[in-house]
Amino acid sequence: MPSKSQDPAVSRPSKRLTDRKRDDIVRAAVEEFRTAGYEATSMDRIAQAAGVSKRTVYNHFPSKEELFALMLEQLWASSAASVDVAYRPDLPLAQQLRQLLMQKLELLGDASFIDLARVAMAEIIHAPDRAQDIVCRMDEKGSGVTAWIQAAIADGRLIDADPGFAGHQLEGLVKSFAFWPQVTLGQLPLAKAERERVADSAVAMFLGHYARKA
Repeated sequence: MPSKSQDPAVSRPSKRLTDRKRDDIVRAAVEEFRTAGYEATSMDRIAQAAGVSKRTVYNHFPSKEELFALMLEQLWASSAASVDVAYRPDLPLAQQLRQLLMQKLELLGDASFIDLARVAMAEIIHAPDRAQDIVCRMDEKGSGVTAWIQAAIADGRLIDADPGFAGHQLEGLVKSFAFWPQVTLGQLPLAKAERERVADSAVAMFLGHYARKA
């Protein structure tokens, strides 16, 4: 009969507890960064909000900087995961592109996402070295928008163009209404009707230039 220390049924809950504590720390850090900003957030505050000791926080994360970098990674992951419309050669371009942009606008309408983006942007401006590496990794991975454009070009339905450049243009058509005013000016997220108007206009303008004429 295995000893208690070797019993898998005993070891598994211990690992789950460790994982839960780590998740609690990350959630607390995100909330502290979101509400207090980077400079005012301390490991003490994060530990208190997570309901763990400061030593436990440091056991998982050696510094506030590492926690902040993880927050930026999660911010990018949320954005990338929100746009998952795979290109379909059998469907109209306008239909696919509208669905893709409506997904992105849904994320950009989330108040928590905007709050975190505001904290991240402020820290990038004030301490660019701290965030430079992670931002570079985000740029290298690209986005669902760029991947969709690249597939449509390869299928011959969009004109030959730089997918990254075209993707930035399309992102600009959306974010100039549904991201930058909220992050920089504190405007409210767009209502559903406004999001639909932005998406429809962006689709028409983008395909008016990039769609290959029959």
